[in-house]
Amino acid sequence: MHDWLTSYGYGSLFLLSFLASTLIPLGSEWLLIAMLLAKYDPVPVVAVATVGNYLGALTSYAIGLYGGEFLRVKVLRMDERATQRAERIYGKFGSYSLLLSWLPVVGDPLCLVGGVLRIGFLRFSVLVFAGKLARYAAVAWLTVQTVR
Repeated sequence: MHDWLTSYGYGSLFLLSFLASTLIPLGSEWLLIAMLLAKYDPVPVVAVATVGNYLGALTSYAIGLYGGEFLRVKVLRMDERATQRAERIYGKFGSYSLLLSWLPVVGDPLCLVGGVLRIGFLRFSVLVFAGKLARYAAVAWLTVQTVR
């Protein structure tokens, strides 16, 4: 599978990065590293991974945004009081937690909750994109420094 994914280059990286940022438990860093070790240019590799991962996060945000009422009431079992409290806390401090949307396990739900609590699209985009870019840039930098 490794050979198949690396042979398709940027397209595979985009798809894997996209899927890794939805609620599907995948990782994309290994392919980014494999492409860098295969001498791909780090700038487009980081750009493709970041955009794919951001768009996957945007999918989770949209699910939260448009399926929010169902998720809030049926899945999370939040009443109106709990929702207002969560909105206050998340709105004041929590939206900055979206910078951590790249983390395994908690990152994807953060994006979903961002949609459920209707965090503004621009704020969501800036925070999530910045976090994901920083992560991929750090992985790329460490990889390039290691092979020198």
